[in-house]
Amino acid sequence: EAAEAADTVARQLECNDVVVRKLAASLRDHAPPFVATCARGSSDHAATYAKYVIETQTGCVTASASPSIESIYSVPLRLRGALYLVISQSGASPDLLRSAEAARNAGAHVVALVNAENSPLAALAGPVIPLQAGPEKSVAATKSFIGSLSAVLHLVAHWRQDSALLDALHGLPEQLRQAFELDWSPLVDGLRDMHDLFVLGRGYGLAAAQEAALKLKETCALHAEAFSSAEVRHGPMELVGPRVPILLFAQQDDGLAGVMATARDFHQRGAEVWTAAPGASGRDALPIVPTGQPMFAPILAIQSFYRAVNALAIARGPDP
Repeated sequence: EAAEAADTVARQLECNDVVVRKLAASLRDHAPPFVATCARGSSDHAATYAKYVIETQTGCVTASASPSIESIYSVPLRLRGALYLVISQSGASPDLLRSAEAARNAGAHVVALVNAENSPLAALAGPVIPLQAGPEKSVAATKSFIGSLSAVLHLVAHWRQDSALLDALHGLPEQLRQAFELDWSPLVDGLRDMHDLFVLGRGYGLAAAQEAALKLKETCALHAEAFSSAEVRHGPMELVGPRVPILLFAQQDDGLAGVMATARDFHQRGAEVWTAAPGASGRDALPIVPTGQPMFAPILAIQSFYRAVNALAIARGPDP
């Protein structure tokens, strides 16, 4: 299923363009005061990515809305005029449905990024942006996660009328195919007998760190915690000593120097740091697909990671 991510993105660009253009035009004509995201699991990691993409590209404040505010506490939120972005593979989670309905009743503009086009979520949302991933039988979501990220990019590119980003998106499927073929076996060998690790990212890359940590837990029974490479300095870094493994994602943007400085600090503590980042070198540098679009970097890196984490699960014993 992970190998099908490239086809997922290609279908999105072909099949979703009309609905995405229409929604983007509406967002330009009636700018939302803010964006709220609502999701669970891997989809919530996609919402983290959406936050950074929407805020950096449009300046519109984007925050995560907890489903429990409605489903447990029954507190109505003031959402009039907001863009309420619900991200889901199945479109059937009861708490997401209840939250989406409450947001619609509160006057929000509810948009669903959903893989199951005939789902209850698709029925109650306004515009629906299908993820176009096709059937996903694995418990560990892969192509639907990548499809969620590319759908966010597709929407924002039209929202901004960014022709350069739109052109670049059409090259993303081929880049994903290249990413899936990269050799991350040093990471597999290094984590085979480990029990704990940190996964780090910053900005666009934080979502990749969150997603990788979840996959390491659910497919490998390996305790992995995701942190911002900035926030990890505020306490968690003290847990790291010799041979503690670190997996770090980074992209070519203004945050790169700080991320790599954190990697060096961990090296000085004796940690084993695997780095998927531009310019990284040495035996622990993981190969990446070069891209001129920093927002693409975490998408391509997580695609390489998916193949590696499957191999790691097999090496450790569980059936992924």
